[in-house]
Parts: sequence; structure tokens; C-alpha cells
Amino acid sequence: MSGILNSSIGRKFAMALSALFLMIFLLQHFAINILSVFSPDTFNEASHFMGTFWAVQYLLQPVLIFGVIFHFVMGFVLEINNNKARKVSYAKSKGSANSSWMSRNMLLTGLVILAFMVLHFIDFWIPEINVKYIQGDMSGLINPDAADSGFRYYEELHHKFESPLRVGAYVIAFILLSLHLLHGFNSAFQSVGANNKYTKGLKGFSKVYAIGIPLGFIFIALFHHLNH
Repeated sequence: MSGILNSSIGRKFAMALSALFLMIFLLQHFAINILSVFSPDTFNEASHFMGTFWAVQYLLQPVLIFGVIFHFVMGFVLEINNNKARKVSYAKSKGSANSSWMSRNMLLTGLVILAFMVLHFIDFWIPEINVKYIQGDMSGLINPDAADSGFRYYEELHHKFESPLRVGAYVIAFILLSLHLLHGFNSAFQSVGANNKYTKGLKGFSKVYAIGIPLGFIFIALFHHLNH
């Protein structure tokens, strides 16, 4: 592994694999969260399963955390190396003529997304870890003895989007995520050698994904905010 990461091509390939892995997770994450719009009960059941199933908690979750950290660290490494390799800075040359705004600002959009992920972890992941592993409640229930007991996931999600400031932060983050994906998706496919007769189809799919998934998350945030 260390040998692969010592070469520029190897680092780009590893970066691409981590990006594709995170895009698969993002799609799965969206598929569950959109259920909160159409069926709170189904959303609760799906969230409860993902939050308590041992394979997700003890195998997939650590892999996901590693993937997130690896992707961002590798992104910074590649950006630093690219800056060193440039003889003339984009800011002093015709950078806009040679590349898109998205490709020149992947680090900027990545930093904003990273900040958003910290907020997202504070909003959802850390409280979830606290409930399950510190308080020791793996049931997923607010209060099993209460007459109106039920899964807490939907109520937590709905409550978080009451604040217009938080919703605004989510909307901005997902817009920048879309810009990040518009360049990153195609770049990832190129890095793994997916330049073939299916390239045109992959580019079309990448645009649908890069715009559709973030737009879907924005819709979820606005839906819950407007229905308070």
C-alpha cells in the first residue's frame, strides 16, 4: 500500500477509489433519508436497522470513517503536490481558459464539505454514539415504557431542521458538494481508467448524480423546515 501511495499515479488511483466508495455511501444515505419525507415509520425502521445491525456498526462504520479521513488527507496531499508542480500559478495565468472553476477549487469546496461534515457529526452521529454506547441504549426508543414510545430517529431529524440558520448551512454545503461532485466524479472515473466506449454514458450519469443527490438532500432539509 505504501508503495502505491509513493507514486503520483498511485495516489490519484487511491483517491479515486475512496471517492467512488464515498459516493456509494452518499447514495445509500440519501435513499434512507428521503424515506423521512414519504414514510416516517419506514424511515425509523431503516435507521434503526442501520444503527443497530452489528455488521454496519462494527465493520462498515469504521471503514466509512477511514474512507472519509483518507479521502480528505489524500486530497490535501495531491493539492499540495499539484501546487508545487505548477510553474505558473493559476492566479497569474489563464487558469480559467485551461480548466474549470470546479477543478481549480476542489480544495476550497472540499474544506467547506469537511466543515459541513463536522456539523453533521455534531448534529447526528455524536448524539447517536452517546445514546448507544455511553448511555447504553441500543433499543432506538425514546422511552420504552412511555405510552407514545417509538423510534426517535424521525423526531431528531425533523427537530434539527427547525433552525433556518442550520438549514441555510446545509443548503450551501450541498450546493458546494454538487460542484465538487461535478468535477470529482469524472476525475475519479478517469483515474481508474474508465475511459472507453461507456465514457459518454458515465459523464451523463455523473451529472445526474452530482446534481440530483445534493438537490435531493436540499429538498429533505427544506421539507422538514417548512413543515414545522
